Amino acid sequence: MSTSTTPSAKPGTASPAPVASTGATAATGATAATVATAAAPSESALDFLRLDGELTEDERLVRDAVARLVDEQVLPIIGECFESARFARELLPALAELGVFGVSLHGYGCAGLGAVSYGLICRELERGDSALRSFVSVQSSLCMYPIHSYGSEQQKLQWLPRMARAEVIGCFGLTEPQGGSDPANMRTTARRDGDGWVLHGSKMWITNGHIADLAVVWAQTPEGMRGFLVERGTRGFTSEEIKHKFSLRASNTGALFFDDVRLPADALLPGATGIRAPLSCLSQARYGICWGVIGAAQACLAEALNHAAERVLFGRPLDHTQAVQLRLAEMVRKLSMAQLLALQLGRLKEREALSAAQISLGKWNNCRMALEIARDCRDLLGGAGISIEHTAIRHMLNLESVVTYEGTETIHQLTIGRAVTGISAF
Repeated sequence: MSTSTTPSAKPGTASPAPVASTGATAATGATAATVATAAAPSESALDFLRLDGELTEDERLVRDAVARLVDEQVLPIIGECFESARFARELLPALAELGVFGVSLHGYGCAGLGAVSYGLICRELERGDSALRSFVSVQSSLCMYPIHSYGSEQQKLQWLPRMARAEVIGCFGLTEPQGGSDPANMRTTARRDGDGWVLHGSKMWITNGHIADLAVVWAQTPEGMRGFLVERGTRGFTSEEIKHKFSLRASNTGALFFDDVRLPADALLPGATGIRAPLSCLSQARYGICWGVIGAAQACLAEALNHAAERVLFGRPLDHTQAVQLRLAEMVRKLSMAQLLALQLGRLKEREALSAAQISLGKWNNCRMALEIARDCRDLLGGAGISIEHTAIRHMLNLESVVTYEGTETIHQLTIGRAVTGISAF
């Protein structure tokens, strides 16, 4: 992987199995401890299966460009942003210049890169903070994607180039206070009024909700669930920031309210009919999460490796003990399996052979992996682990949200269960 994801003090490594503790070594009288101390690390903990070699040169270039931005512009400020609950809006021009918004879309100012490149972007962004990846995910997968897939040509020309340049910020209005995991229980409605529509209802837990210029809003109509583009400033459309969060503190989260909002006919996304339309958007975003959480896990593991190498207790560094090595090895196992899964999902997606159930497997497995690694790394840091000066506590708290939003574990488990049995147990 890129040098930006490799710990510096002890370069993200795991010691090889102590096979030299017998035979010639035993003849010299060397102890197992001496061998362990002298052994040179052979594999990177952050890319134990050497998956970097499976990437194309272009994919590595994309990854490295985003990694540099995270190292140089995100990491120096993200702790303060998290602590003060501030979204770092000043980062948007640099992200737009890299072309990360709508990067998988073709045309309209978008780069049209492959699924693995997009996944690597999400991974590097979330190595910085889940809030940053969430912003890009919402802008790209939940706002630009439905306009690109279901919008009219006029809507695409009006919105996509400006969203790619981050001149317009979007949000995705699906979740409702009483709905949660059951979007079919939606109470927001839209009724025809002459040539236009009247929108009424509310949305909750909306990323970018209080700063968005444009909301992609889903509502029940006599024709089924439909999507609408609602501009900030439209009479009857208001938002409220959700504060006092202990997770995703560097992300803006809001509630949206629509009090008989009158919309013109061209506010309707003409190609989006039924619940499958918003669910297809969620599939795009969930795919990015499969990759993003790997970055959070890598950041935590890198920090834990450095700490274990430097922290001396009872006369030896922590990483010289069996207990700590077992924990680090378990983290490497979980991380490596998640990396393999994400890469396979990406290659399937590039062949247009990826199913929603397969994405559910990735979201469920990789979020669980990242949360478990973050928690264990926080514990390895001891008392220091609860300080914002360290990475693990911030990622751990963020991941408590990521494991829940865009489908809880139960939703993804039931999705897979339905796929393998043919029976819906929702």
